[in-house]
Amino acid sequence: MNHGRWADGEPPQGQASICRAEERADDRAQARSVSVFAAIDLGTNNCRMLMARPNGGDFYVVDSFSRVTRLGEGLSRSGVLSLEAMDRTVDALKRCAEKLQKRDVVLARHVATEACRRAANCEEFLDRVKRESGIDLEIITANEEATLALKGCVGLLDHAVPHALLFDIGGGSTEVLYVKVHGDGALSVIDCISLPMGVVTVAEDCGGGDLCERTYKEVADHAGRLLDPFERKHGLRDLIAAGQMQMIGTSGTVTTLGGLSLGLPRYDRTIVDGIMLDFDMLLNKSHALCKMSLQQRAAEPCIGWQRADLVLPGCAILEAICIAWPVGKLRVADRGLREGLLMEMIHPASSRVQSVFAPP
Repeated sequence: MNHGRWADGEPPQGQASICRAEERADDRAQARSVSVFAAIDLGTNNCRMLMARPNGGDFYVVDSFSRVTRLGEGLSRSGVLSLEAMDRTVDALKRCAEKLQKRDVVLARHVATEACRRAANCEEFLDRVKRESGIDLEIITANEEATLALKGCVGLLDHAVPHALLFDIGGGSTEVLYVKVHGDGALSVIDCISLPMGVVTVAEDCGGGDLCERTYKEVADHAGRLLDPFERKHGLRDLIAAGQMQMIGTSGTVTTLGGLSLGLPRYDRTIVDGIMLDFDMLLNKSHALCKMSLQQRAAEPCIGWQRADLVLPGCAILEAICIAWPVGKLRVADRGLREGLLMEMIHPASSRVQSVFAPP
């Protein structure tokens, strides 16, 4: 049927309403395909934004923004967001707002995570952001944060392996999801744990990110103790021994180690995203970084000064995860929460991730 034109200029009697309905549906589909959707992820260390258009069952990015703001700087000691950290972050969000104004954004969602969850002056900060940038930030729970990261990483899961562990080592916390992978492509989040340990908070609690080997081990041991109850509850090592578990890591720590393992002269997301890394290589690289000075780590092409003091805390937390659940290898995801937000907005009917704490 030709929905747009008829031979005599008018549709046959009785089919006019069908034609108009189908044309309206086509118009909506066409409008959706050229519309721009936006997502902001404001974390403890970074402010990131993606803008995208639908592309079949996926999307393609039309603009992006990322800046290290260290919103959570000093938060673990003071319990509040500092004026300097808020100034840096508001400035970054103003830049996001400028980009948003240049695009025909039809739907957007802007979320904040651990730093805002913990700060006593969070409402004051959110009011200032709204007043000065026009951006309305939404604080999400650790469970929702982890579930959105999973939705952003769905394309990296092996649906032939029935279980998965996904972790995100953030600036202020670390989330681990235990996921059931169904053969039809659906996912059930069985449980989630959030550790009050992230690369920024650990670096500050240890007096800076230039950890000595003893402090590095203490951080890894402490993270391991926090993970133990989760293991005892679910018996994940039995699934690992049976070859029924896969692992995905989404964080600056694992992407940095991925870039270093490939010997990249500069970090390249298109090369790192989706690669598989062996635990032995991850731990060897982590221990090698631990023996370096801060200046030597900063000179590494995939680290630089912005991450030189944060990479070791992340490596220590990663080591605890690898020891707790010796899957042997993990897939690196340079994607996560922002991509999950976009998928929810652009393709809401395609989401097949059940809510946190769904039954097995």
